Amino acid sequence: MAELSFTEGQKEQIVGAIREAEKNTSGEVKVHIESKCSAPQVMDRAKEVFFKLGLDKTKLRNGVLFYVALDDHKFAVLGDAGIDAVVPANFWDSTKEMLREYFRAGKITEGLCAGIAMAGQQLKSHFPYASDDVNELPDDISFH
Repeated sequence: MAELSFTEGQKEQIVGAIREAEKNTSGEVKVHIESKCSAPQVMDRAKEVFFKLGLDKTKLRNGVLFYVALDDHKFAVLGDAGIDAVVPANFWDSTKEMLREYFRAGKITEGLCAGIAMAGQQLKSHFPYASDDVNELPDDISFH
């Protein structure tokens, strides 16, 4: 089970990174971790999870998913239409490259936290926090 691959402290670090990223933005960040990727292509599975978690239902379409299949050594970062329309063209590629370096070194938690911080900066600059902002999705980690 993927959840057992993380200590409580590591889970708290990741959730803390999500909360920190969301503190200054109306955007939503989710992390989904599972052992195996059940689709032939990792991006297909990430899209399934994206919709299942309701990331496509945010008011400004500014949800971001970090998907990781631990045993298969696969991952994806997926942004909704609102964020995709405004981030630099190579943003998701540079985020994935940075994650890849951390993951190769076996630093999954640290990589996720760094990637979430990068996404949070983009969300903050394009979708700043508003006084009437509502946390549209829970900040927990989704495991399967």
